[in-house]
Amino acid sequence: MSAIIYNKIADLDLAHELHASKDYKFFTFSQIFVSQRKNLPNFMISRDGKISFFISSPNDQLIKSMVEGYLEDGQVNFMGQKLLVDRVELLKMPEIKTRMQMRTLSPLVARTQKEVDGKLKTWDLNPNDLKFYENLQNNLLNKYIKFNGNYEGDTYVKIVPKIESIKRKRITIPKKGQETHHRCFLMKLEIEADKRLVEFVYDCGLGEKNSMGFGMVEKTGNGD
Repeated sequence: MSAIIYNKIADLDLAHELHASKDYKFFTFSQIFVSQRKNLPNFMISRDGKISFFISSPNDQLIKSMVEGYLEDGQVNFMGQKLLVDRVELLKMPEIKTRMQMRTLSPLVARTQKEVDGKLKTWDLNPNDLKFYENLQNNLLNKYIKFNGNYEGDTYVKIVPKIESIKRKRITIPKKGQETHHRCFLMKLEIEADKRLVEFVYDCGLGEKNSMGFGMVEKTGNGD
């Protein structure tokens, strides 16, 4: 999915800049949705041959360039198969409030460093750990400041999951002949923060590795 997105950015300089950057890339995308599917042990079949997904970014230039890329070439290479792009649709931004109900469209990942046998190792946090939410807050503020240059508002961010909605996922990402495993989570949640931060969550995603398809959210209910 990440390759499909990079290959469709019409502005080649922007695509190269994003791909080469080791910093935040300021976009995210959802899981694949298959409305008519048949689930099998190791894969699924789309009964009508259609799949869909969402892309989001606070960078208007990036979204514009992606749309142009899909319109210029209505074909993508997905897992070795040539697929035709049936439709590209720009969704209306919902009304952003200081408190909103959301759900993840791709799993959340938050990580920390732990010492194991005298060495620091990256450790995936889970929603039972308060540090999970502390890291989500810090990551959000850091990304916002990096994208906008500064932030002088209230840094208070409250994220409350609906416990019964939490689903654990184990995601494997192949890279350079190796596999990276992430323990991450799908959930419904309520977020309360400055409107600017809530909007940035909606645009850029929540948590880490957004540009690898983690942490995309959508509005599910009314807030204050």
